[in-house]
Amino acid sequence: MALARSLAAGGHRVLGTTTSPENFPAMQGAGIEPALLRLGADFGAAGEALLHRLLSAADVLVLNVPPRAAAAGAYPNLLRPVHRAVATAGTRHVLFVSSTGVYPDEPRLMRETDAISTRDAASDVLRAEGHFVPRYGQWKSTVVRLGGLIGPERAPGRFLAGRSNLTQGNAPVNLVHLTDVVGVLGCIIEQGAWGHTFNVCAAQHPLRRDFYPAAARHLQLQEPTFKEEDGESGKTIDSRLVRSILPYQFKHDDLLAALAYC
Repeated sequence: MALARSLAAGGHRVLGTTTSPENFPAMQGAGIEPALLRLGADFGAAGEALLHRLLSAADVLVLNVPPRAAAAGAYPNLLRPVHRAVATAGTRHVLFVSSTGVYPDEPRLMRETDAISTRDAASDVLRAEGHFVPRYGQWKSTVVRLGGLIGPERAPGRFLAGRSNLTQGNAPVNLVHLTDVVGVLGCIIEQGAWGHTFNVCAAQHPLRRDFYPAAARHLQLQEPTFKEEDGESGKTIDSRLVRSILPYQFKHDDLLAALAYC
């Protein structure tokens, strides 16, 4: 919604899908043309026709469907009708919103090449990414792997407040503010930055044992506590590639300072 609102305000025609008609008034008020679409087991011919009509009218598809906790293969299957529609409607560009959760939880720096999106990858999310990376040049795509989202409706001080004896206190946090997500996605579209996979994450990575108590204090909530542990733990997401290619300046690289904007 934040991205769609930003694009509409910038003069783009924006078509948006929602699973609930209750969202129509807010979408229309933001300049978005709404359509009712629900992927899943009962998705049928009417949904296929609607998808084809929407994609035939669009130059860019921004695909942001969160993975669901379900049986293995459920996420790629959920998105398969979208992949078919992209192929048949002649869609020119696909911006696939993914997650840094595709990387192994190992105490090292994770670059984009540490997880490869293919149609037969072990990870459901990587397989879904692979469906939208064109094999035969039918369209152009970019995959954006986001860190954990924070922002006005996702204050990180609430994530762990009041919890005790938490593990992985020595793990770095890999978070990104909504403002920077919207900025990066919009910049990809405006600049035509296709054919990439980007990690999108704040440049600073404070430890969990330092960041989450500070975030809770900011909201005057009970601070979480962490077990005493030795050694490093947890991955660190490297976002240098997107910064080297896009002319976008991140606004919230300092996550402690970003608490004031959540």
